[in-house]
Amino acid sequence: MSNVSSKRRSARGTTPVPDTVSVAVSLAAPPDEPLAGCGCAASNAASDGAPRKAVAVDAGAKERNRKRLRRIEGQVRGLQKMVDDDRYCADILTQIASVHEALRAVGRELMRNHLKHCATAAIRQGPKEAEGMYDELVAMIYRTAR
Repeated sequence: MSNVSSKRRSARGTTPVPDTVSVAVSLAAPPDEPLAGCGCAASNAASDGAPRKAVAVDAGAKERNRKRLRRIEGQVRGLQKMVDDDRYCADILTQIASVHEALRAVGRELMRNHLKHCATAAIRQGPKEAEGMYDELVAMIYRTAR
C-alpha cells in the first residue's frame, strides 16, 4: 500500500483531502502555538516530519486488522474484475457496500485502540496534552461519522 498524502482527492472530485497529520496540527492548536503533545507523539510528527507511532497496539487487534485488510484488498481486486467483466451494476454496488463495512470494522478497532492507549496516555500527561487530544478526538470522530 502507498503512503497517504495530501495529494489524495475527495470522492466528489478534485478537492484535495488533507493528510491526517495536517488535520491534527490544524485542529489541535492555532498556527502560532506549538501542538500539544499526545500519547501518539503528534508533536514530534508535526515538527520533524517523522511518522507518528501508537503508544501501544494490542497484538491480537493488529493481527485481526491485518487479516481484515488483506481480505478487503482481495475484495477490491474482485471489484476491479467485476467492472472489467461488465457485471451488473447492482451486484458491484452490493460488493462496494461490503468493502465499506469491512473498512468501518477496521476503523472501529483502530478507534478503540486509539482511545484505550493513545488518548488515555495524552490525557494523563496533563491539561495541555489533554486539550490537544480532545481536539484530535473531536476532529477524528467528525471525519469518521460522515
